Formats: sequence, C-alpha cells, structure tokens
Amino acid sequence: MAQGTVQVTHTGTSRWRRRTGEYASLSAALEAAGDGDVLTIAAGTYRENLVVQRAVTLRGPEGSPGSVRIAPVDGVPLTVRASATVQDLHVEGQDAAAPALLVEEGAPELVDIRVVTRSASGIEVRGGARPTVRRCVVDNPAGIGIAVLDGGGGVFEECEVVAAGQAGVAVRGGAHPRLESCRVHHTSGSGLSATGENSGLEAVGCEVYEVKGSGVQITGRAAAHLTDCDVHRTTADGVTLDTDAVLTLADCRIHDIPENAIDLRSRSVLTLTRSTVRQFGRNGLSVWDPGTRVDANQCEIFDSTGDYPAVWVSDGATAVLDACRVHDVPDALFVLDRGSRVDVVDSDLSQVRNTAVSVSDGATAQLDDCRIREAATGAWFRDHGSGGTLANCTVDATQTGIIVTKGADPTIERCTVTSPAEAGFYVSAGGRGSFTGCRVTGSGGYGFHVLDGCRTTLKKCRTERCARGGYEFAEDGPLVEECASDESGGIRPGGASAAPEPAVQTATQTVGLLSTLPDQRPAAPQDAAPKPSRTSKDVLGELDALVGLESVKREVRALTDMIEVGRRRQQAGLKAASVRRHLVFTGSPGTGKTTVARLYGEILAGLGVLEQGHLVEVSRVDLVGEHIGSTAIRTQEAFQKATGGVLFIDEAYALSPEDSGRDFGREAIDTLVKLMEDQRDSVVVIVAGYTAEMERFLTVNPGVASRFSRTITFSDYVPEELLHIVEQQAEEHEYRLADGTSEALLKYFTALPKGPAFGNGRTARQTFESMVERHAGRVAQVDEPSTDDLTLLYPDDLPELP
Repeated sequence: MAQGTVQVTHTGTSRWRRRTGEYASLSAALEAAGDGDVLTIAAGTYRENLVVQRAVTLRGPEGSPGSVRIAPVDGVPLTVRASATVQDLHVEGQDAAAPALLVEEGAPELVDIRVVTRSASGIEVRGGARPTVRRCVVDNPAGIGIAVLDGGGGVFEECEVVAAGQAGVAVRGGAHPRLESCRVHHTSGSGLSATGENSGLEAVGCEVYEVKGSGVQITGRAAAHLTDCDVHRTTADGVTLDTDAVLTLADCRIHDIPENAIDLRSRSVLTLTRSTVRQFGRNGLSVWDPGTRVDANQCEIFDSTGDYPAVWVSDGATAVLDACRVHDVPDALFVLDRGSRVDVVDSDLSQVRNTAVSVSDGATAQLDDCRIREAATGAWFRDHGSGGTLANCTVDATQTGIIVTKGADPTIERCTVTSPAEAGFYVSAGGRGSFTGCRVTGSGGYGFHVLDGCRTTLKKCRTERCARGGYEFAEDGPLVEECASDESGGIRPGGASAAPEPAVQTATQTVGLLSTLPDQRPAAPQDAAPKPSRTSKDVLGELDALVGLESVKREVRALTDMIEVGRRRQQAGLKAASVRRHLVFTGSPGTGKTTVARLYGEILAGLGVLEQGHLVEVSRVDLVGEHIGSTAIRTQEAFQKATGGVLFIDEAYALSPEDSGRDFGREAIDTLVKLMEDQRDSVVVIVAGYTAEMERFLTVNPGVASRFSRTITFSDYVPEELLHIVEQQAEEHEYRLADGTSEALLKYFTALPKGPAFGNGRTARQTFESMVERHAGRVAQVDEPSTDDLTLLYPDDLPELP
C-alpha cells in the first residue's frame, strides 16, 4: 500500500477530462490519468509495480529529491510504455530475473532517477523505445547497469553507473544507444559492451574506470564510436575487439591499464585518431589474426609499465601508424608472422630501451619518413622471409642502427644513421638486404659491418667519422657500388674495408622478452683466409638436431647420398643415375616443412648442385594475377628470384581449387611445369601442403606428377617431441623446468585439441612463451627474487587449455 497520496492535475479546459484529485495508490492514479496529466507523488515508499502507458508526467515533490521510493517485493518496479516524463524518483528492485526500470515503447524522458537494485539490470531499454535519460544514477551490484537490447536506442546524458555486478552498459540485439558525458565505474564486468550484428554504441565525453574486466568490449560484428572518452584503471585490457568488431576512437585517452591497452582479434577493425595510450602493462596496441587492422593517426603511445612491445602485430594482421609518437617503452613495434604488415609514416619512435622496430617470422614493415631515436637497436629484420622497406628514415643515438640476420631481406633507401655506439648497419648470420643511398655518421664502431659473407648490396652509400672504419666485411662480402667514405683508404676492391683493426661486436643488452642481440664474435684478421660457406655435412648436422622428423631426416639423407654419389661417379668418368631434386612436402602446419626446405637448399649448395641454395617462399597470392597474362609474369618473376636456390610453394593445392572454373591458378601450374623443364638445373621446386590436398594437386596437370617423383611426409609432433621443443626453448633462454613441470607439459600437450588451427612446433613455442609471461607476472610480485625464482617454471605457469 502507498504511504501517502498521489495528486493528479490536468490542465485542460474540458470539463469531461477534469480528473484533478488525490488517489490512494499510484496504480489508481495512473489508471485515471490521461495524456498530458501530471502525477505528483507524495513522499513515501510505494510497494507497487508501476506501468506507465500514457504520455503523462510522473514526478516526486519539488525540493525533496529521493523522497519517493518505488520498491515492490518482486517483479519490475517501473515499466514505461509511452512517451512519458518520469523524474525525481528512487527505484528499488529485488528480482534477479527482471530489470528495475524497463522502457519498452515510445520516447519518454527519464530525469534525475536513482536506481538502487539487485536486479538483472538497473535500466533496460527494449525494442523500439528511444528514451532520453538525464542525470540518472544506477547502483546494481548484482547485474548489468544499463542494458539496451533488441533494437532499442535512446540518449543517456550525464548518467552514472556507480556499481554493476556485470557490464556497466551492455548493448546487444541490434540496439544502438548514445552516451553523453556519462561515467561508468566499479563494475565486475566490462565497462561498455556491445555485441552482435547491427549492435552499436556511441559515447561522447564519457569516462570508464575501476572496472574488473575490459573497459570497452566490442564483439560479434558490433560497432562503436567513442569521442573524447577516458578509459582507465581496469583489471583486464582497456579496449577489446573480437570477431569482426568495428571501433572508432577519436580524441580518447586509454591509460593505467595492467594488461593490453587495446587488443584486437578475428578481423576486427580499429580507427584511432588523436588519441593517447599510456601506462599499460603489456602491449599498447595488440593486433592479431588475418583481416584484423588498426589505422592510427596523430596518436601517442608511451610510458609502458611492463616489459612488452608497445605495438604488437602478428598472425597476419595489419597496422598503419601515421604521424604517431611511440616513446618511453621497452620495445616500440614488433611485427611477426607471415602476412603480418605494418606501415609507419611520418612517425617518431624514441626512448626505446631495446628494439624500436622488430620484424620476424616472414612479416613485413614499411617505414617512410620516420625518426628513430635513443634505442638499443633502431630496426631489426630477424629471419627468413622478413623484410619490407625503410625509406627516408633517420636513426639517431642507438647502440646499433639497423640489424639484418638469418636470411631477412629488407630494402633500405636514403636512410641516415647518426651516432650509433657500435655500428650503423649490422648484417650477419645469412642476412641479406639492399642498402641504397644510406649514410652513417659518427659511429663508435663501424659504419657498415657485414659478416659471414652475407649476400647484401650497398649502392651509393657513405660513411663519415666512424671510429673503427666505414666498412667492415670479408672479400666474399656484399656487392658494393659507388660507395664512399671519409677515410683516406676508401673501399678496397672485393669489398674489404681499409681499416686494419678487427671488428668486435660488443653489444650485451637483451632485446625483448625472449630475444638476444647478435653473438659477440671477433672478425678474422685481415690476412686470414675467408670463412668458407657451410658444408653439406654441417647442414645435415643441423637437420639431425631438429626435434622429431625422423622419417624426414632419413628421406633427405638418402636423397643427399644419391646426389653425392652421383657427383662422385661423374668425377670418376662414370654414368650417374638421374636424381629428380624437386620434392613434395605433405603434412600439417608447424611440422617444419619450411625449415627443412631451407636446409635442403643449403645442402644442395654445399654439394655444388645449386649455386646459392637460398630459399624463396611463395604462395598462391604471389603467383596468381587478377587478369589474363599477369599470372605467367608473376610466376616467371618468382622463378627468376629463386634461380640458384629453392622455390618453396606453400599451400600449393590452392593453385588448383576444386571449384576452380576459369581460375588463373592453372596458368601458374602450367608455367611452373614449363620453367622446371627449361631450367631444370638452376632451380629446385618444393611444393607443400596438407596430405590429401597435395594428392589432388599432383593430378591436375600431366606434367606435375612427373616433375615431383618424391613425396616426403611430415608427421605431427607427438607430445614427447613438443615437450622436447619446450625444453630446448627453456635452455636457450636460461630457464629451467621445475620438478613436475615436464609431466604437466606432457599431459597438457596430450589433452590439447588438435584441430586444423593446431600449430605443432609453433604451439610448443607459444606454450613456452605463455609460461614465461605467467612466470613474469608471478615473480614480479616478489621483492627480492632468488635465482631459482627467476629461472624455474612450474606446472602452474602452464596456460589454460583452450
């Protein structure tokens, strides 16, 4: 029953509609009221479930905010189904299965309402309702703060969610609200959440903080647009995007985040404009998966509190940074995995404790007109297939300007390295790359330091005031054209530096969580013989050292023995059996096919069968053009790059899809077959892919099967072999497995789902990296860790099974 009376006033003149009077209950007053009536509620507590179905005004007494309590024992306390005005009420709900304030129809105005409840949701908007909600407060520690569902919308102005047991604001089912100057905090779920196709959220001038979860979470094809918003003090990621989510952040501030400031996955797209990201514990931007993309313009990422790269792009994702600043971070930009790409234009990377730009595992980075300052390493292209272009960039005050290692092949054009402590450009361990119009000034070591006879090209480069010499490389070193130095001796024919001193790589600083700088090694004195390239026995030794792959090792060794004996028979004047060197590699991803292809090329080079033995890796996208004639040109270009080495075609079956029709992939196959015959002695071709698909591929052209007479099958790693890979990783990075950890890893790898996305060897490496990350989170809380604390990995460090 009501604790007071309800006064209803109608201002109309018709005597037939005069209903001025007092009613003993709210329900009776609402039943009597018509459109335009004003219901003034006397102070008190009303245990009624109210339903507003007419365009009335429902309000508490003036000057007594909060004096009217709508508090039934169950059900929905207040339901609005009309374009009414409701203001100055205190709504309390107790039903965990129902909202406290439900708006189902119309465009009502809700003003100065406080919802204190333990309900499914504090305020819920459904269907075609489009309310205007002003200065309302929601306190709901048991459920969602504000829920906008099933096509609902409306505008929320200066509202506040002071507590929520789940999300602060949840949008789904195609709903699309707008938040203006709202605050959402102390939630046990995400602060702002939108999920589902056609769902959307717009927020202007809002603040999200003290959240036990992600500050903003957009998933499942939903979209959101945040302008001039603050997201800070979360326990999980600041902003999370997943599964085709789309988000625009303009003039926003993401800060004080213990995990990733912004994390994107599964084809999500983020546009980031004039925003700042700071004080994050993991990555500032974490971008994963093919089709996922970030476009950042005029943004600043800085002041990392953890040991992770500020920008992380992997698994085929893309990031574009235009006129951005990244500074005061452990590492600025890491891009890794084939298909991953980063484009950086007119940006500054500075005060980087380790590496400013790291490119690995076949990824690509394009930097134009950028400035790198105060870093241990300016840019590091780490391994085979990794590359890209640096053009018109400056690198200042680093230990080493640019490093190229392990078959990486970048293009560096018109770049200047100033005042490096050790070397301007450092190339070793089979690194490649071309350097055109580059300059090194004021190096504390060498200008260009190229080791191991790396196949590098230097054109129109110049060094000035380099303490140990402008150029240091052996007689079989890089191709040098029109290069100059301010040293009187210049560059001697053959590529050797005039500097007589031995070069010493003295860098000792660790770069990144699991990476190291190039090995310390003295160069041979000038009168020493050039270092020979690796023999086939050396490479076979590396092959034997790989985990597992026993049948593959036998096949490669048998093939190598046939080629070696044939070569010796020819030297003896005897006929040699014809050995077809082209191979088919079948098996799941991550089983070592690319690694073995690279080693196979080196073996053939060591035997003198191939001139260089380098690996050129391509796939359908590199060979198949978009119009008639372009496919043959692309295929010929790839074949030409592989001359003297190995052409490795990954997922070759994609050249002949089952529903191919007029697909140009067949043209690529026909061109390959002809080139393999015309240039049979200059290129070895290896095609790779899943076993069943490759069997079909070999039947698409009569010449294909005859060119590939040997198939080598790469079996999946068994749990014991995956454990061995983790043990190798631990030893390499100076960690140890505690008692019971090996057994736990075996159980983990046995139970791990082996679906199509299972990465085999990569899965083992990712497991180790996850263990190291969990170990770091645990040990970071120890004030004075012992050596055991810093090195031992325990079963609890294993990641959860997916």
